[in-house]
Amino acid sequence: MSPLVLGIDFGTSNSAAALIDAQGQLQVIPLDGARAEMPTALFFALESHTVLYGSEAMQAYLNGTEGRLLRSLKSLLGSRLMDEYTAVGDRSIRFFDIVVLFFKELKRRCEAHVAQPLTHAMLGRPVHFVDDSPDRDALAHETLGRAATEAGFTHIAYQLEPIAAALDYEQRVEKETMALVVDIGGGTSDFTVIRLNPARSTQSDRSADILATTGVHIGGTDFDRLLDLSTVMPLLGYRHIGTGGRPVPNSVFFDLSTWHLIHQAYTRKAMHFARELWTDYTDQTLHRRLMDALEEQHGHRMLSRVEAAKIACSISGADAPVDLDFLRHPPGEHLGATMTPDGMAEALQPSLAQVVQCAQDCVSAAGLQAVDAVYLTGGSSALRPLMDALRTAMPQARLVEGNRFGGVAAGLAWAGSLHPFIG
Repeated sequence: MSPLVLGIDFGTSNSAAALIDAQGQLQVIPLDGARAEMPTALFFALESHTVLYGSEAMQAYLNGTEGRLLRSLKSLLGSRLMDEYTAVGDRSIRFFDIVVLFFKELKRRCEAHVAQPLTHAMLGRPVHFVDDSPDRDALAHETLGRAATEAGFTHIAYQLEPIAAALDYEQRVEKETMALVVDIGGGTSDFTVIRLNPARSTQSDRSADILATTGVHIGGTDFDRLLDLSTVMPLLGYRHIGTGGRPVPNSVFFDLSTWHLIHQAYTRKAMHFARELWTDYTDQTLHRRLMDALEEQHGHRMLSRVEAAKIACSISGADAPVDLDFLRHPPGEHLGATMTPDGMAEALQPSLAQVVQCAQDCVSAAGLQAVDAVYLTGGSSALRPLMDALRTAMPQARLVEGNRFGGVAAGLAWAGSLHPFIG
């Protein structure tokens, strides 16, 4: 019998896994309780000396458990930070080894579900891990494979994430379709124009059907950062015009708004810098609130509230509250912000313009004037301003919403079942 091949979508914000079983049926594996998607997060609980993963990691942090949360580790692939050490309680751990821990846990959960060892993996990768740097992109690709190997996978292959999403979509098309696959992940937005045809869905080599691929290093975590900066960080002094008519230096706000950089805001050097900023503020309430956010390490909590409001605003098309009562505020007053559809669209417009332009470039590179369908996948693909922008840019195409979290993993499973693993 051929070995089972695990399709792994290691995402910036969420990860998923799937395989084609011995009966030829797709199994999207429940990694996080009953849910297929698992937040790409680890929490090192200091008191119990345990490591929590996924939603348990996020919940432990949000509950105020003493420890260290790490999230969006995929964003570090291809950077020098991957081989650097970070403090976790009274010890130091390499970021690379933390990625390996996450892969080991994902592998363990998948093996528990299918009740057998899994040694073959089809790994998804973005079109570009790093924009405009082939060397760093190659390093990120190699690091991803090395982490999977260290976790216990002995046979590894790769497929581009948007192509994997297309292979999943192909299982549901009835006739030949020219499709633009739009995969909006946590860290990247990737595009593929591909000729889909159910008659060719069992072929292992589909290179002739792939007409173009493009990608840009903008994704959901960038949207979270921009929305955090526009809605929450002004309450801590971002863009506050201070003494001398100058705005408060903004580096601390950028770190606090970026998932994988939040820990840098809590270092001794960064805390000293933030404390000394009091002389730049004319409103000391804002500075006290900034220091409260830093000293109590509220960065991830603030971003989580922003992320939740982003999702709620996109789904409802109405204003969504951002509850910030855990921050220092005047007694008897409620502290919060509001995410509005217009404000969200305005804050994201420059980034979304780049994303849509990259999508249009993909269609042009394929030599087409238009496509039959735009297939949306990835955790941030449901963002309402993005969908509106794509409809405006490609009015001839029908917009198809795919499985936002499991579609890429499913496509990787199909690709893995057809791949001629050697060795």
